[in-house]
Amino acid sequence: MKLSSKGRYAVMALADLAKFEPNEPVSLRDISLRQGISLDYLEQLFLKLKKNNIVISVRGKKGGYVLSKKATDIKISDIFFAVQEKVQTMGCEKESKKGCNGKTVKCITHNLWDELEEYINNFFKNKSLEDLVNQPKINN
Repeated sequence: MKLSSKGRYAVMALADLAKFEPNEPVSLRDISLRQGISLDYLEQLFLKLKKNNIVISVRGKKGGYVLSKKATDIKISDIFFAVQEKVQTMGCEKESKKGCNGKTVKCITHNLWDELEEYINNFFKNKSLEDLVNQPKINN
């Protein structure tokens, strides 16, 4: 299982937004410079985030983006949903009669991956943007 860049970058950008200026608009250019994410890519992500009411755009000279609600109320799963990121550990759909091996029966490890997927998705439903912003820094 691997998250795509859109899911990872959306979370990074929103954590940046929440951490640096929680009540003031932040430009995508500033986020781009701090996080090393392409400005064009951020613009695409923030269109989706705005459409899904995660952020609000503010126009004007000191414009940019602000969170639409408190960071404690924005779950990581909300962010993934907004940018169409799907955390999936199986090659098949849960409801499908066919397994990921193309046969009519599911593979012997199907339930293991299904349980892992549920665990991961619950983890993201319970983690808020605030959790990321307030976590202690790890020095490498």
